[in-house]
Amino acid sequence: MEILSSRTILRPRDYDASLKFYGGTLGLAIAREYPGGTVFFAGQGLIEIAAHGERDGTQRFHGALWLQVRDVYAAQTELTLAGVVITRAAQQEPWGLHEMWIDDPDGIRVVLVQIPPDHPIRKDLR
Repeated sequence: MEILSSRTILRPRDYDASLKFYGGTLGLAIAREYPGGTVFFAGQGLIEIAAHGERDGTQRFHGALWLQVRDVYAAQTELTLAGVVITRAAQQEPWGLHEMWIDDPDGIRVVLVQIPPDHPIRKDLR
């Protein structure tokens, strides 16, 4: 099997609120729109906000979205000024990454991550 691309599909309770959050608040660019959905660029991946499909209130996304940013502290300031509640303030983690947590309108955790230049993720260890 060969995987050519991937995306995360979210089916929010409030489609318009999620569009505003991902497109407006986070400033993600639109990759594609179709009747009943919008797909946003998210770095090397895609996040699709779907206004169709199962949404009976029992389905819950128990994961998190991990989004790399250049400067998590600047992002924290920008989001705070935009009125976004910071669930967990930006800080350096024991594993070396700088992370900040926010939640989308459905309570899905969004982890904003800054990778320092000397972190092993940035180095080819071969």
